Amino acid sequence: MPATLIRTRRWKTVALATSTVLAALAIPTMTATPAGATTTAYDATYYKNAIGKTGTSLKSSLHTIISSQTKISYSAVWDALKVTDQDPNNSSNVILLYSGASRSKSLNGGDVGDWNREHTWAKSHGDFGEAIGPGTDLHHLRPCDVVINSTRGNLDFDNGGSTVTNGGGSTYDSDSFAPRAADRGDVARMILYMTVRYEGDDGWADLEPNEKVGNGSNPYMGKLSVLKAWNEADPPSAFEEKRNQAIYDTYQHNRNPFIDHPEWVEAIW
Repeated sequence: MPATLIRTRRWKTVALATSTVLAALAIPTMTATPAGATTTAYDATYYKNAIGKTGTSLKSSLHTIISSQTKISYSAVWDALKVTDQDPNNSSNVILLYSGASRSKSLNGGDVGDWNREHTWAKSHGDFGEAIGPGTDLHHLRPCDVVINSTRGNLDFDNGGSTVTNGGGSTYDSDSFAPRAADRGDVARMILYMTVRYEGDDGWADLEPNEKVGNGSNPYMGKLSVLKAWNEADPPSAFEEKRNQAIYDTYQHNRNPFIDHPEWVEAIW
């Protein structure tokens, strides 16, 4: 059986409760929650060289840790997504990113009504396409309705815009896209995983977050401040954690550290 992720959440709940007590005692405001405030079963093993670090040191340690992975082909992604994104209430379906719709696994393809493989880090941002590596990394590939995937295109992420038809509350405009509220943290953590995993030392572009939209073919994705806010507003769900575990156990054998330790986003950026 897959290893069970044991997580102790002290990231927000304890910090908020403690700050309330301290405010009543007129003690100065607490500083930001340090890296390591959340604990998992992997801290003493997988993450042991990252625990206690912050900033560029933490980012560098995580890059080394998660760069050890098994790579799969783009065609193999189809079957992998049928496992990683399986609907917990219907084993014949997958849950689609952005809309939250449940759709038959058999409807993978390129026609209207089908679902296809969405690169949350748009493959044109760094020009890696569908090549084995960043183009096939399951930590940022998700099943998505064909039409909604086309609507998102290679847009950066930001708040605002018009409602996406059948998009579950997702919005977009000429230069940005915002997922529905339930997927915003997921997207933020996938994007920031990519920026740590792909640092330009393995033949691919150095992917980095920035404060812009309209990044085009440059290896950047914005907006960082919005992604950070989404990470805080939408903490990792059980679905997201189970997905991370499946990728680690069965496919790539690496983890998205920001699902295990969402507070590391603030510790790095």
